[in-house]
Amino acid sequence: MNIPWQDLDPETLNNLIEYFVLREGTDYGLYETSLQEKVNDVKLQLANGSAVIFWSQLHETIDIKLIK
Repeated sequence: MNIPWQDLDPETLNNLIEYFVLREGTDYGLYETSLQEKVNDVKLQLANGSAVIFWSQLHETIDIKLIK
């Protein structure tokens, strides 16, 4: 089930995105990217619809998924 990011408290949304970004452990290339920049990038992806917050009732987990 998709959860509209607008329905989340701003602090909860920020914490969820930080958890997601820190969990990913992705290499961002030659340049270091700050945590805040990564959070802002995910917020932009949520706002433009290229990513969604997904709740799995079966597994009782929440995740951010890219839309292809």
